Formats: sequence, structure tokens, C-alpha cells
Amino acid sequence: MREKCEPITEITPDVLEILDEMVGMMRDQNGVGLAAPQVGQLKRFLVMMDPDTEQVFKMINPKILSHSNEVCTMEEGCLSVLGPDDLPVYANVTRPKSVDVEWTDENGTPLRAQMSGLPARIVQHETDHLDGILFIDYLSPVRREMLMRKVRKHKK
Repeated sequence: MREKCEPITEITPDVLEILDEMVGMMRDQNGVGLAAPQVGQLKRFLVMMDPDTEQVFKMINPKILSHSNEVCTMEEGCLSVLGPDDLPVYANVTRPKSVDVEWTDENGTPLRAQMSGLPARIVQHETDHLDGILFIDYLSPVRREMLMRKVRKHKK
């Protein structure tokens, strides 16, 4: 989870199959996003869902081009950071309120969108995974240690 992922150079049937499986996994876990390294793939792709519209995005080589100066703080959790109850642990994270993102979809079509609110937060969280960054990296050292104690209890 701490390694930087390699770009996808070709959209193969394997990549498409993994993307479809990731959508199913995301839904099964009641999540809103899942990045390739979370399923053992060190490649730059992710899936995410806009919780308001339930639109699913399959993003290959996503890149955040810019972000707003305006920020907001919201609670975040992660399917890769679980507590003793096998559920994600949560913490407040401050991120830009909106982002401009580009990616290639599963059909090879280049896309670009301005996302704000929850979709912006989700795409930032998931693209962080592609760069080896976890949401806990945004926390103060004290808050991160408190959260990691819960995670360590889970691993015992």
C-alpha cells in the first residue's frame, strides 16, 4: 500500500476484468471507492462511485490536474485500515473541496471532470492510494498513533 503504482499502457481484458471485480468488491463492502493496490495490483487504476447519483467511474491513469484553495474537513475511512471489529477506522481529514481530474475510461476514452464535495474527496483518497499515500498520513502524529492502536488491535 506504500508503493507508487505504474501507469497502464494498454487496456487489456485482464485490466477490464479486474475493474469489474473491483466494482463488485466496492459494493459488497458498502464502499465508495477502491484502488488497484488494495487488490494487489500496483497499477494506476481505480473505481469510485458518486454516492448521490450512484454513478460508477472506472478510472485508468487518473490524474488530479488542479484543486481549489477552498478546503473542507470530513470524516474518512478506508477498507485497508480496519479496526478490531473488522470495520474501517475513521478520522477527520482536510482536503481541497473541488478538483479537476482527467482519466481514461474502460473504453479508452480520455475524460476530464470537475468534481466537488464527496466525489472530489473520493477521487483524492483513491488517487492517493496510487501514490502510496493513506488518509492517516494527513493526521497529526498524536491522532495517527491513536488510530493505529485500533488497527494494531485488529491485527492481533
